[in-house]
Amino acid sequence: MVSNLSWELYRTFLAVLTEGSLSGAARALGITQPTAGRHIEALEAAFGQPLFTRSQTGLLPTEAAAALRGYAEAMRSTAAALERAAASRGEAMKGVVRISASEVVSVEVLPPVIAQLRRAQPGLVVELVVSNRVQDLLQREVDIAVRMTRPVQEMLVARRIGAIEVGLHARDDYLAAHGTPVRLDDLAGHALVGFDEVTPFIRNAAKMFPTWHREAFSIRSSSDLAQLAMIRAGCGIGFCQAGVARRDPRLVRVLGQSATFSLDTWVTMHEDLRGNPRCKAVFDALATGLSAYIEETGQGAR
Repeated sequence: MVSNLSWELYRTFLAVLTEGSLSGAARALGITQPTAGRHIEALEAAFGQPLFTRSQTGLLPTEAAAALRGYAEAMRSTAAALERAAASRGEAMKGVVRISASEVVSVEVLPPVIAQLRRAQPGLVVELVVSNRVQDLLQREVDIAVRMTRPVQEMLVARRIGAIEVGLHARDDYLAAHGTPVRLDDLAGHALVGFDEVTPFIRNAAKMFPTWHREAFSIRSSSDLAQLAMIRAGCGIGFCQAGVARRDPRLVRVLGQSATFSLDTWVTMHEDLRGNPRCKAVFDALATGLSAYIEETGQGAR
């Protein structure tokens, strides 16, 4: 097996996995289709087994390709981190800082924080990864992450910001038409907005609210942003962050503290970035902005 394979081959491999065809991968990478084909052939020859099979819908990854995907993605993340570091070498407050945060925090909370940061540091370029998946800081998928759980990995710098309060809310006209529940049991008679796919976070939340399960929901989505949009549109009752709800005068809190939980909020980054002025500036700006947001809910860092 060849041990000195070029990164370009793995880059093409990932593009074919994403695009599902050699032509799509070639367009995404700005190379020719024959070049993409040669890259895949070189990898298959090196590994001694096929990585893709042809189908009517395109190229399908084999088990070998699926097994290699995570390693290739880790290589891509490391290469991107290297490029970010090299591009800003010698320019302390210029360059790219890559951040990840959940859907709601990314869209509803961080934009004014990032705007203020960019006014203070216009040389910074912010890449925001909007995902509820926990990005891997150790593999440098991102430089800084806003997380809703205590980091457990070593080699991370982590600052606890506080607890974001989450409660049940509905639009005023929905409650006017269908009544306001006064007990948890009353929710059974209402249109509920909730999740479609079960995640580890949802399993933990279900322990606090056993009646909050997929079969009970009239409207289901795996996207927190879609659920929030449905609540804002008056579709029914659902969970959303109290700080976000307070900004909409038509959203009404339902069942108060009897239907609430908190999201422990942390800003984290790899300890190797502790002395990086760009990352430190972004880290501090996120911590300050999130602290101000949490104070709006009255929770504070407790």
